[in-house]
Amino acid sequence: MDPVSAMATASAAFGVLKKGFAIGRDIESMASDLSRWMGALSDIDQAEREAKNPPIFKKLFAGKSVEQEAIEAFAAKRKAQQQREELKQWIQLTMGQTAWDDLIRMEGNIRKQRQETLYLQRERRQKFIEVVVIILSVSTLAVLFVGGIWLAVKHGR
Repeated sequence: MDPVSAMATASAAFGVLKKGFAIGRDIESMASDLSRWMGALSDIDQAEREAKNPPIFKKLFAGKSVEQEAIEAFAAKRKAQQQREELKQWIQLTMGQTAWDDLIRMEGNIRKQRQETLYLQRERRQKFIEVVVIILSVSTLAVLFVGGIWLAVKHGR
């Protein structure tokens, strides 16, 4: 997920969380919104990692420049940090430090799970596509080279 989309998801979930805290809802009743927010933050972190080390073909054929993606990831990361600080204040004020510590542990579990499933699958799929494109490119060049030699030999006689 690109950082702009991830930030939009995070902001929407964060808005719901803020409203929930404002009307006195407990964190358990907002678990799905909290999970959606945490997942979006994880996507932002992953987008930042990918912007720092983009795949070969993304560097060559991406619609956006690598620099633009890095700036978007940076801006999203900053906004996410602001949201995290605000959420931390809400939770610590309403439920105490233990609740915040529990939330951080839960976030770590979510990030680990997403890393093991979504991001790893996407990374493997990207590497597979890169290998296939490289093989097709080398094969095409070999055919053109052999065909050129064949034509040169045939017309050279």
